[in-house]
Amino acid sequence: MIINQKIQVFPELLTRSSYDDLPWEPFRQGVEIYPLYKNDMGASAALLRYEAGAKVPHHSHSGYEHIFVLSGSQADAHGKYTKGSVVINSPDTSHQVSSEEGCVVLIVWEKPVIINE
Repeated sequence: MIINQKIQVFPELLTRSSYDDLPWEPFRQGVEIYPLYKNDMGASAALLRYEAGAKVPHHSHSGYEHIFVLSGSQADAHGKYTKGSVVINSPDTSHQVSSEEGCVVLIVWEKPVIINE
């Protein structure tokens, strides 16, 4: 729900039964994005929806990355993160993310990530 150009509210994100009503856009193979904002300093936030088996390639963080798992689970080399998990990746870290069962996450980037393909 958009209240005005500066305020967006997304009620019940954690308890929704479906996210199909959102205007998803292609992001990576098997991953869709619903951008929430992006500013001139490189900070941005989005919802990402992974199909079962989808992966985001190895990437580095030039700023903080915050991930809140809303449904399903995702994993990287450090573990598997299920619904309700919050993951904070510090600047100068890197990882590859996958989702065996599919998931939806809220992700906030302090600065753009660097894809290492």
